[in-house]
Amino acid sequence: MKIFDYMAQYDYEQVVLCTDKAVGLRAIIAIHDTTLGPSLGGCRMWPYASEEEAILDALRLARGMTYKNAAAGLDMGGGKATIIADPARDKSEALMRAFGRFVESLGGRYITTEDVGVTTKDMEFISTETSHVVGLPLALGGSGDPSSATAVGLLEAMKVCAREAWGSESLKGKTVAVQGLGKVATYLLPYLQKGGAKVVGCDVRREVAQGHKKEYAIEIVPPEKIYDVPCDIFSPCALGAVLNDKTIPRLKCRMVVGCANNQLAEDRHGQALMDRGILYAPDFIVNAGGVINLSFEFTGYDPEAALDRVKGIYHTMEQVLARAKSQGITTAQAADLLAEERIQSVRHIKKLYFE
Repeated sequence: MKIFDYMAQYDYEQVVLCTDKAVGLRAIIAIHDTTLGPSLGGCRMWPYASEEEAILDALRLARGMTYKNAAAGLDMGGGKATIIADPARDKSEALMRAFGRFVESLGGRYITTEDVGVTTKDMEFISTETSHVVGLPLALGGSGDPSSATAVGLLEAMKVCAREAWGSESLKGKTVAVQGLGKVATYLLPYLQKGGAKVVGCDVRREVAQGHKKEYAIEIVPPEKIYDVPCDIFSPCALGAVLNDKTIPRLKCRMVVGCANNQLAEDRHGQALMDRGILYAPDFIVNAGGVINLSFEFTGYDPEAALDRVKGIYHTMEQVLARAKSQGITTAQAADLLAEERIQSVRHIKKLYFE
């Protein structure tokens, strides 16, 4: 991958490589766009197979955050960080604090929070080195784990898509195949079961899958079989690029509504889903609940106000579906336009008044 060419193609502002040999830190901070405000996005810790893979993940995720924050109506830009490490083996207070110092060195251009492999406790360590962090524990004035808010937003998107497909928001009697039984899925499962849905799940961590099977009485299938499960809703809640040339033909669902980032391996896969009659709920619309919840930390966290704003994902999803239908485009394209038009309008105002 030619990094500068990739950055130029998608209008990135900055990529920072961070290293601290003493604590084993190897991290990437990608800032995509700060038109709407400082870039906000999580820090992901993952044992990437290569440095290039970690850089590309940070870049893709940062751009996704720009669109997510814009479509959610937040005055925040898009950024993301990846740390090349195994969270189960390599994580330490010293490593997280070293990462925090690099965040501080950016002077507020990037605000970090948790993502895959990173917890609210890690945010505490990071916060000892920088104030540019959200997702702190409630006891420290933060909003805590954003996963519960993400699950609420995901459920709201499912309701809208169910109404579009079946004429009713009810999920009673519907089968939902959940790929990835992480933190968001843990909050989502009780909602689905309360609504009368049947859940089939999978996770690459066998012990996690079996734990969910025991606690929630759900059906578990091997991770490689989840695409073949006959279901009404396929819900990707793990890593990205799971909707691709190999997996889309295997899907046996009416819609895809999940919280994983960057679900489409390529933009053209939005059309591939549409061609198969599968309704796709764009990921950055669906999973904005967490970042919406986090945004309330900037003005003093109010859980009730934050939850009301998260539930607004319902109306955003309605706008996306209506626009896709009226313009004859995919839902992915409609969501992109929603975000891009807001960014362009603010960019125009800034150019008009400040240049």
